[in-house]
Amino acid sequence: MSGVARRTVVAAGGAGLAAALTACGGGTNAEGDTGTGGTDGAPEGPLAKTGDIPVGGGKVLAGKGIVITQPKAGEFKAFSSKCTHAGCAVSEVKDGTIVCPCHQSRFDISDGSVKGGPATASLPPEPIEVKGEDISFG
Repeated sequence: MSGVARRTVVAAGGAGLAAALTACGGGTNAEGDTGTGGTDGAPEGPLAKTGDIPVGGGKVLAGKGIVITQPKAGEFKAFSSKCTHAGCAVSEVKDGTIVCPCHQSRFDISDGSVKGGPATASLPPEPIEVKGEDISFG
């Protein structure tokens, strides 16, 4: 009889945990959005405005998992904000490089290539499109 009671407790505990996790899934992230998009799962609205991205620099959108750069005037690039060394989130764009705070890996703003280790792999590119002043996932 104790085996049945134990299974019942484990099943009830699992159901409670699932309900709690589901309840915690809503809300907003660091960028102030819900992380959900339209019916196809794409995020709604633009990621950024072209004027938000400095020439020769960039902006990390931590809540979106992306960093957008503007290596040359009018040329916009985007990369994953997850460092290829240890998976930390990059924190800033400085002096023409994307910087990871964990171990100081640096990546080129024009192509995501490694400019300084310990990372050995480039940041993966992310598809974006620019329409007027809006930058969105492509």
